[in-house]
This record gives sequence, structure tokens and C-alpha cells, in this order.
Amino acid sequence: MPEDFPEYLDVDYGDGEGESPEDYPSLEHKIEKAIEVTKTGLEQYENPAVMWTGGKDSTLTLYFVKEVCEQHDLELPPTVFIDHYQHFEEIHDFVDHWADEWGLDVIYARNEDVGAYAEEHDLEPGDDIPVSELSEHNQHHVRDLLEYEEDTFPFLLDTYVGNHLLKTVALNDTLEEYDIDGIISGVRWDEQEARADETFFSPRHDPEIYPPHDRIQPILQFDERAVWDVFWNFVVPDTVEGYPEGHVPQSDTDLPEGLTQEDIPVSPKYFAGFRSLGSEVSTEKADNEPAWLQDIENTTERAGRAQDKEDLMERLRDLGYM
Repeated sequence: MPEDFPEYLDVDYGDGEGESPEDYPSLEHKIEKAIEVTKTGLEQYENPAVMWTGGKDSTLTLYFVKEVCEQHDLELPPTVFIDHYQHFEEIHDFVDHWADEWGLDVIYARNEDVGAYAEEHDLEPGDDIPVSELSEHNQHHVRDLLEYEEDTFPFLLDTYVGNHLLKTVALNDTLEEYDIDGIISGVRWDEQEARADETFFSPRHDPEIYPPHDRIQPILQFDERAVWDVFWNFVVPDTVEGYPEGHVPQSDTDLPEGLTQEDIPVSPKYFAGFRSLGSEVSTEKADNEPAWLQDIENTTERAGRAQDKEDLMERLRDLGYM
């Protein structure tokens, strides 16, 4: 990390304060703001990266990054994929395929200390890991930052300790290793209560908690419906040759002639009925219909996620979670 961070930046940390998706009433307003924030982030930060999960929000964010880079002759930054060892296999396949298709430099962030212990002891998700078997670095996070007092914790992503070690520590260690000063993230105001007060440029500067960096958040102003509207009107037609603008598939077989689901930069899990992608063991699909055909306006997007972690979201975000 450059020693003079963040003095070299000229960003408005208050941009978006007190706002909501309703302040950007049309799709055009939302897109215009996303492009503005993305362009500023790419130009202001010395070593930015894009957080990419393979999900709809981070893929939309990546789309804006690619578009801005192409239009303004900017270098495409690397992407960071957090491998927490409990992904759906389809997520790995999707990320590998589109990373190759789009020529992406993917950095895989892993907590290899926890992963190695789980592999060595042939653990299944939910099995216990003794805190004493962790590295000093991970024990510091468990005991000093999380103030966790039990002797063991479950090898499970959507729990307090598991989420922090497998995702947040993995991310923060990667930010430090690659000197990333700005991570471009696809979080949204409407997605979770703990994210409702975020701003487009969000400082994370406390070195006692994480390597100092900023979160660049271009799609805060999108709601779930708007995300899918942009996919079928812009993202897919712009990236898939022969895909007609505005065609909304009713199933994975309702695609233009000559195209298959693998040709579409939308995770197959959304076609299968998932609305939010978490871990293989603690996320359930919401319905049998594709995500964009479901009753988005009257149901909860993250209802399929394990609620223990959802209830702890604000505390987890204080410690560096996305």
C-alpha cells in the first residue's frame, strides 16, 4: 500500500449519503451513476481490483468496469474471487469460463490455513476445527477481533467465525498482498439492511482491522429488478453475439436459436431458481422459476441464505466483510 494513501485521492466519501434506489428513478439514471462511479474509481486509485463472485451483482459491476475501460482506454484491473471452499461447483465453472472468455486476470483469495486443515482432516462443512490448530494470524482474528471464546468453531461459511475466516480474512490478506487500494464491489442499498447506509466511495482505513483501502460501489442505486433489466437489455446483448436486446428467457431452453445457457453470462443457478448465491450447504433456491421471473417485489432476495450470518451482517461488515 502506498504510504501516502489516501492523500492522492480526490473522491467524495459522502457521495450517496442518505440516498436510496428511489433517488435514481429510471434505468438510465442508475446506469449513468454506475458509469460515473466506475470511471472515477478506475482513474483515481493506483491499484484497483474488482470483487467478482460469479453472482449477478458482481458480474454487472464487472460489465461496467469492462465498458468504461474499453471506452476510455483504461487498463482492465484484476478480479478477486474469494474461494471459501463451499461454493456450488457451477460457480467455479462459470467463473473459469467467463474469465477465459473475457481475458480476466483472476486472483483467488483463500484462507489456506483453514483450507489445508479441512483437507488434511477430510472435514465436511459443519465439522469442528480447534482454534488452537489455526495459525497465529487466524487465532488473532478469532480471539482478539471476534472475541470468540469457544475451543472449536464449525467449518461452515454462514457462521460468525466461519464467514470471517473464510471470506473476510481471505479478502483482507489478498488486499495486503497485492497492495490493492480500491476494491470495486457490487453491493446494493436494498440488498441487506446493514448495507443501506453505504456510500459510493466507502473508506476502510483502520489498520488495526484491515489493510487500509476504499470500497468503490457503483451499483448501490440498483434494486434487484433493475439488475435483471440491465442484464437482458444491455449486459447479455452487448456480450453475446446474436442476442436480441430485451429478450427475457422464460427458461434455460428459451434462448435465441444457436445459443445455449453456457453462452449467456448469467449463472445457471439463477436459471434454476436461486435468487442469491451463497454456499452450497446453506443456500436454497427460492422457486423453480428463473430468478428474474419470480415475485421480486414482494419477496426477500436473501431468504434462501442461512439467517445466522444475515443477522450478524452489521458486525461482520465492521470487520471488513463485503
